[in-house]
Amino acid sequence: MITGLGPVTPVGIGKEKFWNSLVEGVSGISYITKFDTEDYTSKIAGEVKDFQPENFMDKREARKMDRFTQFAVAGTKLAIEDSGLDIEKIDSKRAGVILGSGIGGIETFEIEHTKLMEKGPKRISPFFIPMMISNMAPGQISMIFGFKGPSFAITTACASGSHAIGEAFRTIERGGADIIVSGGSEAAVCQMSVGGFCSMKALSTRNDDPTKASRPFDKERDGFVIGEGAGILILEELNHALKRKAHIYGEIIGYGSTSDAYHITAPDPEAEEAAEALRLALEDGGIEPSEVDYINAHGTSTYYNDKLETLAIKKTFGEYAKKISISSTKSMTGHLLGAAGGVEAIASVLAIENNIVPPTINYENPDPECDLDYTPNKAIKKEIKYAISNSLGFGGHNASLLFKKYS
Repeated sequence: MITGLGPVTPVGIGKEKFWNSLVEGVSGISYITKFDTEDYTSKIAGEVKDFQPENFMDKREARKMDRFTQFAVAGTKLAIEDSGLDIEKIDSKRAGVILGSGIGGIETFEIEHTKLMEKGPKRISPFFIPMMISNMAPGQISMIFGFKGPSFAITTACASGSHAIGEAFRTIERGGADIIVSGGSEAAVCQMSVGGFCSMKALSTRNDDPTKASRPFDKERDGFVIGEGAGILILEELNHALKRKAHIYGEIIGYGSTSDAYHITAPDPEAEEAAEALRLALEDGGIEPSEVDYINAHGTSTYYNDKLETLAIKKTFGEYAKKISISSTKSMTGHLLGAAGGVEAIASVLAIENNIVPPTINYENPDPECDLDYTPNKAIKKEIKYAISNSLGFGGHNASLLFKKYS
């Protein structure tokens, strides 16, 4: 069961602001403010605005955390508050943390490497390693909130958040915990990562109009827009949630995970294993393809991803694919890399709760190779019982999560 939601995103911090922005089609993408982009081909990003770590954690402790860990801690605090959990009353040995991050503390790495080059190794911070490593987000959360159950990080590039949620679901399913804090966090809007993605020619260069740059499935798409933030969920065993009379947003009933085994960055041109991940999630949940109402697509706004994700959906759902409402909320948030799966799981669960499909904004020029219903530009009201959140990552990692309305 999903009982708490904690989004920290470019379109808003907290459940209400995040969801309202998605429904209204608000873009969180603007010019990068964190460094001078003069020499960069892409100058835009989805930055988290007005984030003050001290609003969520001790100010001195925050200085010992990379920004991605700060986002994760903030999202966890929001999710716990939203869930109504009294952490003083739970069995701490039955509560864990499983989070995804594609890159981890790259901002810290960049800062400390500059110190090394300019001032020598003795000036490197003693906190460098524990700030940088990806597992420190779940580690810090475990320490701050006293959760002593399973705690680990998952890194599968842009599928990290979804894989973390899937593995948290499996852990609870097999009786390994009653409560798991899960999702993903990323803070990679910095010189090294933006420069690296620019060198790959993966990022949009629509710098003259930032809010229009992320345009999944549109024929004029020219790359993704990097984003930052966290999407944290509280997953809880049913009886545990019922006993404390928790509000249940929905339930996870299926999880599919596969590998393309094809290329370090490009998706398989046949989309076989992306389709298989979708099929496995449906099989795991025990439902027919024709029962799915909504898919929150990976939808990165890159040529190959959008084309081949469309193909994967067609292979899985056949003719019914044309009847499914699909959208990419990355059109508004940008691509949060390892945090994307967590943020988009929250969007999927809120779509079920509110019976609203958020739009794919900036959809203006139909692409013959992307010919499904991407919910263009405006949210729609629709009864949603089953929703899928889809994530695909560099290295050929595929993850699909199946959510159901709780009743």
